[in-house]
Amino acid sequence: MTPNQIGFALLYIGVFLLVGKIIRVKSTLLQNLFLPSSIIGGFIALLLGPQVLGKFFSDDNSLANGVMTENITEVWSSLPGMMINIVFACLFLGATIPKLKDIWNYAGPQLAFGWAIGWGQYVVGLLLALLILTPFFDLPPMAGALIEVAFEGGHGTAAGMASTFEELGFSEAFDLAIGLATVGVLSGVIFGIILINWGVRNKKTKVIEDVDDFSNLRKRGVMEYQNREPAGKMTLRPESIEPLSFHLAIVMLAILIGWGILQGLIALEAITINSDFMEYIPLFPVAMLGGILLQIVFDKKDKYNLVDRRMINRIQGLALDVLILTAIATVSLDVIGEYLVPFLILAAAGIAWNLFGFLVLAPRFIPNYWFERGIGDFGQSMGVTATGLLLMRVVDPDNESPAFEAFGYKQLFYEPFLGGGFVTALSVPFIAQFGPWPSLILAAAMTAVGILSGLFYFGKGKGSSI
Repeated sequence: MTPNQIGFALLYIGVFLLVGKIIRVKSTLLQNLFLPSSIIGGFIALLLGPQVLGKFFSDDNSLANGVMTENITEVWSSLPGMMINIVFACLFLGATIPKLKDIWNYAGPQLAFGWAIGWGQYVVGLLLALLILTPFFDLPPMAGALIEVAFEGGHGTAAGMASTFEELGFSEAFDLAIGLATVGVLSGVIFGIILINWGVRNKKTKVIEDVDDFSNLRKRGVMEYQNREPAGKMTLRPESIEPLSFHLAIVMLAILIGWGILQGLIALEAITINSDFMEYIPLFPVAMLGGILLQIVFDKKDKYNLVDRRMINRIQGLALDVLILTAIATVSLDVIGEYLVPFLILAAAGIAWNLFGFLVLAPRFIPNYWFERGIGDFGQSMGVTATGLLLMRVVDPDNESPAFEAFGYKQLFYEPFLGGGFVTALSVPFIAQFGPWPSLILAAAMTAVGILSGLFYFGKGKGSSI
């Protein structure tokens, strides 16, 4: 494949992002669902690609691959695994790490809630694998990790785990995980809006009284004129270096640091215990560690505050849009069709567990503003952090509750482990190497830690003054 062919494949991404945005602006249904343009564009690309449109033509027809070429689909299939490294490297760059006391006061109850939900997804998934998926559908026990990988981790984590699935002989898991992640995002928004309407009518919310006052511009995904803010700050003079170039370089350096750490761990493991466990670990959680290390250096040495969090957010957002669009566009419908019943079982079980967590555990874990705070964790547990932020913005549009601060502080402890962190990255190799029963016991113990601390400590108001 030539550089020109790779470049042309990248140009196609812009086309489908714009198509997705245009459809979002024109469709009232999609506006009410608050679906991102990247998801819409990804579905359009999937329909116009070899998986759907191409099926109607013979192999010698020019439309056998849909409106795509084989080169485009080949390039796109590699992009999600690359983009997730950027997303995770950006997580803590430019962010101020708060005091531990503030984190504890704000995030303690939500950390217990998120911990219980995240580990509980492993419990549910592994029980399904042991009782149904493996004996009746001949799926490997690793399928028990798919709910957490796809729901908590989202499209990015699912894509980042592709190489791990393939190396462990379960390559079909990538397509199943991408499909589950899509179900998670869609159901997260749909059930989230239903829950908000239920919460308003039943006086569960403290901030808003209705959800009908969104402007037409907001529903279309256009920022209201009075709310438009700069996308980033010019922390450096362009004649020395373009600020966007500088921030991109920082993100790239964070990924390189993560890659170096991972290679060092692989080499150390080979020397000390003669094992290959670390080779199955994807790069993205270690890229996040690289970003944290870089931010620690900037906190101590950067007296000019050169790293702008808003600029980092724009880079992260671009990478996430590209990741979601290309992941959905290249998912294998044949694999999902082949494993349709297990797929539906996993999806239904994951949704049911998350709904149980929000309706039963959240009000008992979070002493104040449980709905405003819990709905964010519910949204995140269904797919992506952005879903949680969206739902919190619906129930707390003017940031009157501690929901946003608590949610953000919680991420500092949560993201390094679950939802795409080290636990998520290690889960599949761990199940493959040690088996489902030790994995289930560990997951159940961690879930119990979250539930017990939530019920008998944070839920009693002992661990938080917020």
